[in-house]
Amino acid sequence: MEENTQNITQEQAEEKLAEQAQIRRDKLAKLIAEGNNPYEKTRYEVTADSALVKGEFAAWEGKEVSVAGRLMSRRIMGKASFSHISDRNGQLQIYITRQDVGEDVYTAYKKDFDIGDIVGVRGTVFRTQTGEISVHATHLEMLTKSLLPLPEKYNGLVNTDMKYRLRHLDLIMNQDVRETFFRRAQILKEIRAYLDGHGYIEVDTPTLLTLEIGADARPFKTHLNALDLDMYLRIETELYLKRLIVGGFEKVYEVGRIFRNEGMDASHNPEFTSIEMYHAYVDYKYMMDFIEGMYKHITEKVCGTLQIPYQGRTIDMSHWERMTMTEAVKKYSGVDFGAIGSDEEARKIAAEKGVELEEGKTTKGHILAEFFDAYVEKQLIQPTFIYDYPVEISPLAKRKADDPAITERFEYFINGVEMGNAFSELNDPIDQKQRMLKQVEAKRAQGGTAEVDEDFINALEYGLPPTGGLGFGLDRLVMLLTDNSNIRDVLLFPTMKPKK
Repeated sequence: MEENTQNITQEQAEEKLAEQAQIRRDKLAKLIAEGNNPYEKTRYEVTADSALVKGEFAAWEGKEVSVAGRLMSRRIMGKASFSHISDRNGQLQIYITRQDVGEDVYTAYKKDFDIGDIVGVRGTVFRTQTGEISVHATHLEMLTKSLLPLPEKYNGLVNTDMKYRLRHLDLIMNQDVRETFFRRAQILKEIRAYLDGHGYIEVDTPTLLTLEIGADARPFKTHLNALDLDMYLRIETELYLKRLIVGGFEKVYEVGRIFRNEGMDASHNPEFTSIEMYHAYVDYKYMMDFIEGMYKHITEKVCGTLQIPYQGRTIDMSHWERMTMTEAVKKYSGVDFGAIGSDEEARKIAAEKGVELEEGKTTKGHILAEFFDAYVEKQLIQPTFIYDYPVEISPLAKRKADDPAITERFEYFINGVEMGNAFSELNDPIDQKQRMLKQVEAKRAQGGTAEVDEDFINALEYGLPPTGGLGFGLDRLVMLLTDNSNIRDVLLFPTMKPKK
């Protein structure tokens, strides 16, 4: 572990670690020989934790508590010693004397206990002369022996790669990391409460699919032995959720694990969590209002304010700007696509501006989207809705009645990152099939085996009511509300390349 041994070689560090581990194993063997196998413990009654004792000291002072946690420090001072134990909410000091716990226990504490061991402590709550709230132990026992040493106290677990690979160790050493994941759980709880409170029903839809759909995202492929059938991990939950709207649910949502066989960077992991919701008889403008209201509510609940710090900036969640994609591109690039009359003219302007175009994506709509990516997205620091997207890049969104080249779609951005995506859902089965066929053709041209989801088209043919739909990434929201810049910091176990 480099953190422990910054001034020695990796080989020396490994030798030292092996030596320390062997010493701990020897101690374990001694304990077992004496009939004190710590792994035989099955239960320990805990009546309080660090947060409760510290937060309600006046109520607990002078009373007996039973606490448990990981031994994080020891200061042995003859007949009396101090330690800190760590539990889920923080650390708590323990005062241990030979007189109160007994000669044998105190000797074992000094000789057989190690930093990292899980211990149980029973004693009286008091405040030391230095003012630290502590527990004066009358009973101490080892509940689990730690056979590997923790990283050195002051440097901690700072190697980024190791933090992600050894998340259990990261959580032990870094209270702020634990707080991130406590807050993640709180965010998800508040989202569910908000949606449930607005009449949405939470559902679960299949993760394994029998076909590769034509969407741009690349799926993971697997094989179902029971049916001798190739299957695909889902890249979205959308098509099944809209089937439920056809079936009469009217308001549904899913917290779904999504899998995309694509690149990895600070805002992308191959598996992530999305939240998709669908609401019958509303449009994308309603969903715009809904998501703004929900984000404000959750931010206030979780952070206690609508002005939140993020990577050196202050994000004001109380105000959300709204622009069409055409307006945004004009504002930041100076090019007015509303005045461009043809694909050829758009291609000419793209060449003049040095905007590169992908093969097969050279229509005015595609080029508008490329200008947005090149000039606009990173400028959208404060919460901003961008709406009215070209039909070419919106295969599941309803066209605008007064401009069929544009769809009723929006995305919203914070700190230059796309946070979510929403439509007035396309419910014309004929138009939908035509668009899906184009997607399939494009994907097959790239070597994919995509197919049109005929079951979904069949569902649309029974009638999907006018519907507003919205999906957003939970992980990116957690990044925002915990001031983390890398998605791996908000995933307990991010995808990592195996290492020996």
